[in-house]
Amino acid sequence: MRYRVTHRTTYAYDEDVASSFGLAHLRPRELPWQQVAARTVVIDPVPGDITEDIDCYGNVVSYFHVSQPHTQLTIDATSEVTVLPTVYDTEALAGAWESARPLAKPTASPRSWAATEFALESPKVRHIGAAREYGAASFAPGRPIGDAVTDLMHRIKADFHYDKTATTVTSTVADVFEKRAGVCQDFAHLALACLRSHGIAARYVSGYLATRPATGTPRLVGADASHAWVAAWLPGSDQWLAFDPTNDQWVSDRHVTVAWGRDYGDVPPVKGVIFTEAKNSTLRVSVDVAPLEDSAEPSPGPALS
Repeated sequence: MRYRVTHRTTYAYDEDVASSFGLAHLRPRELPWQQVAARTVVIDPVPGDITEDIDCYGNVVSYFHVSQPHTQLTIDATSEVTVLPTVYDTEALAGAWESARPLAKPTASPRSWAATEFALESPKVRHIGAAREYGAASFAPGRPIGDAVTDLMHRIKADFHYDKTATTVTSTVADVFEKRAGVCQDFAHLALACLRSHGIAARYVSGYLATRPATGTPRLVGADASHAWVAAWLPGSDQWLAFDPTNDQWVSDRHVTVAWGRDYGDVPPVKGVIFTEAKNSTLRVSVDVAPLEDSAEPSPGPALS
């Protein structure tokens, strides 16, 4: 599938901001299953300094500094992307889940070292007892890694409710267990905690999901949102099985990959520091993932999920 992705982030302040430093993960990655024809990031006011770099996980990162006074900052990212369905190695999917633990099985693959970091705790994914206990139901001894991960995905969808009011960007895995609700970021962190607490290497993935309207209903421009999912390591092939616990499905050609890391804290769409006397501010985010032939200007949509 070919898409045009537009992502607009607008900050507004009640007093001048003298200086704004920002970091953005808004440019989709080039991957074997994803080709990027174009990608741009435009910032208003125009930054005095803007730099693009590659971080330690291979993500494209934009750094910028707006030094002129402003009461509004707008970041527009536009990309044209082709996404192909991923074909997984069937033998790797059939391997026992225990082999996907790079700390316990460092010789399972020549690249086990590269997966090790993703089996460790991270600031937003703590290996709490509740996560280990919940995950245990999916990880019977010797169960194929593909089956175990898929079962965990099904259970999260059945046992946790999508509710944008239940959590915030600072909520923990323990909070999600307590409320049994959250958004895609929370369900990704929950799945990661279940996997990693059993030693399985898995990474947090940020990106976009193209929505499909009901038959006979026009697609709403701007109705998409930033999305998050998980990829579990398959040591037999060094592939990563990407799955979407929010929607109970393996990642498909509807998912556009932007960045990955240990958790949300490594790859937020935009973060930064401002110098201002402002007491109040507002944030608006609009996202649109449109089939290329149907692409149009974005309209305001939901905030990051």
